Amino acid sequence: MTGRAGIPADDAAVAYKMRLVIDQIRGKDVNEALALLRFSKKHAAKQIEKVLNSAVANAEYKGRESNDPVDVDTLYVKHAIINEGPKLKRFTPAAMGRATPIQKRTSHVEIVLGPRAVAAKPKAKAASGERGARAATAKPADKPAAKGGEKAAAKGAEKTAATRPGTRKKGA
Repeated sequence: MTGRAGIPADDAAVAYKMRLVIDQIRGKDVNEALALLRFSKKHAAKQIEKVLNSAVANAEYKGRESNDPVDVDTLYVKHAIINEGPKLKRFTPAAMGRATPIQKRTSHVEIVLGPRAVAAKPKAKAASGERGARAATAKPADKPAAKGGEKAAAKGAEKTAATRPGTRKKGA
């Protein structure tokens, strides 16, 4: 399910200024993108936030029309571009009766949303009871110990207890 929105932003934000903001949200989840836009200091963030909210509303509307459930939490910014819009050409008075041209630039904002694929949980390979049975058959309990094995184990335990501070028993 995709939602599209494109509106001209006729404030002072020119296309290259808006591209700085749109690059930050491209590929992010919708909720994360809205939070990023809400706390951005750029003026263009307000315009882009309006378009993103419109795209979310369009996606929900299309989902209701086609009876497909749309979870807003799974939507992400799939495609987001900023193009230059038409320039409004005006004139302002200048010195000695001349006129100076002013170009009021606009931008076209286009945002496409898509659902993010939810990863399925992997299934367990074998039951825990089978693993325990295999482990028990692999190591028989009545195997004789190697010569001096018990003495070496006891010495190793004493050595580690002696090297660690606070682990030595009192009176030993």
